[in-house]
Amino acid sequence: MVKIRLVRMGSNKKPFFRVVVADAQRKINGRYLENVGWFDPKLNKNNLELKLDRVDHWLSKGAQLTDSVAALVRKQRRQTPAAEPAAAT
Repeated sequence: MVKIRLVRMGSNKKPFFRVVVADAQRKINGRYLENVGWFDPKLNKNNLELKLDRVDHWLSKGAQLTDSVAALVRKQRRQTPAAEPAAAT
């Protein structure tokens, strides 16, 4: 099973997380398939960046989001305005 989850990076008391696609059987900080974004809880603004197209790609392949990553994806989707449909001419 493939999961989209957080991997903790950074030093003591300065956490920084990568959002990665990894096999569920791998170690938490082990090898992963793809890096799809990052999250920095210490920043006030712009503390999250996700490649939503790649997240959607992996979800279509059967990957599962962890609870914390699902919350981050919802937050990113709210912040990113939906693409405007092309005006019919």
